[in-house]
Amino acid sequence: MTPKTRIYLIRHGEVEGGGTGVRRYNGQTDVALSERGKAMYHSLTERLAGTRIAACYTSDLTRCAWGAELLGAHLGVRPVPHPELRELNMGTWEGKSWDELKAQHPDEWRARFADIVNYRVPGGENVVDVHRRVMPVIDGIVERHRGEEVLVVAHGGVNRVILLSAIGAPLASLFAIEQTYCCLNIIDYFADGHAVVKLLNG
Repeated sequence: MTPKTRIYLIRHGEVEGGGTGVRRYNGQTDVALSERGKAMYHSLTERLAGTRIAACYTSDLTRCAWGAELLGAHLGVRPVPHPELRELNMGTWEGKSWDELKAQHPDEWRARFADIVNYRVPGGENVVDVHRRVMPVIDGIVERHRGEEVLVVAHGGVNRVILLSAIGAPLASLFAIEQTYCCLNIIDYFADGHAVVKLLNG
């Protein structure tokens, strides 16, 4: 049987303010985890029991790196930080809530959601940019770890890009995939280039 690489792909835990119901663009701002977010990571140690994790890769932002350190210590691997796995850079919109942006920048807000893939917030990235920086890292991990299981800790937007690539769906389907705090996704990558999503937003 052709060896496969299995990636356990996790979104970071809840961040400070994340439980208020206010939707906010944190982007690449290094926001802290809430206490609930830290507890979410602790609960994942049980879910990952029995896995054979050979390596761990993580965004270098605190909300991912903290959890990667916790999980890595439990699994016996040392996390490798990758700035390329950071969330979509939201430029001048970072730190602002959706309600603020809709009120202050209504035309730009509508333009972004009219073309979610290509619209670039001033000073930030678009989804194509994220795909171009994230997927070479994932491709490298897959090739480096044939026949092994790997943990990747990243962000909602980044995870959606990885999952869409795995199933061959267009980037425009970004919001057709849910990624809740500390959710677990499992993707198997085969040597012939195809991938199978075994678990989504679990």
